[in-house]
Amino acid sequence: WLYDVYNAPMELGTRGKRRRLLREARGSVLEIGVGTGRNLGYYPGSVEITGVDASPHMLARAKRRALRLDSRAALLEGDAHGLAFEDGEFDTTVGTCVLCSVADPAAVVREMVRVTRPGGAILLLEHVRPRSRMLGWFSDLATVLTRRLFGFRANRGTEETVAAAGVEIVGIRRVGIWREIIGRPKAIAAGAPTDSEGGR
Repeated sequence: WLYDVYNAPMELGTRGKRRRLLREARGSVLEIGVGTGRNLGYYPGSVEITGVDASPHMLARAKRRALRLDSRAALLEGDAHGLAFEDGEFDTTVGTCVLCSVADPAAVVREMVRVTRPGGAILLLEHVRPRSRMLGWFSDLATVLTRRLFGFRANRGTEETVAAAGVEIVGIRRVGIWREIIGRPKAIAAGAPTDSEGGR
């Protein structure tokens, strides 16, 4: 419950952003870092949702929320750094306020790319380090506290990380420190080496 209390102000501030972003979800959906299930009520009714989180305690709360919402989401314990799904298994992958708190955000994004079908959608809502020098400095300072107390970093360059990790960004909405990103897996050029080729 402490998680929900702490995140209540952020939830109020991002409710419209979540609703706007998640209405883009189609078909089979994987949400990483599903947490306590705060996004479940924002998805179109036609999608099939699978949610993954590393915390069994948060998943228990998410399952209770799913029952209240009459959601048939499959909620599973798992690590976003190594998803237990096949390549291209989902039409849409989703992460909201996740990349700020994982150990290796680039690895998580690469996993999202891997499990998203070619031409599918990758939907992300994240806060990023402000571009102004003064606010950026404040964000760096705040991160010393947020990392220790709440386990997240307030100063990550997430937009650049996402683009470098295999996501073709087809739409982005910038509002203050927030980024609503609509992307898709980058197409691999014919004849380009894969991770298992080219001497690696």
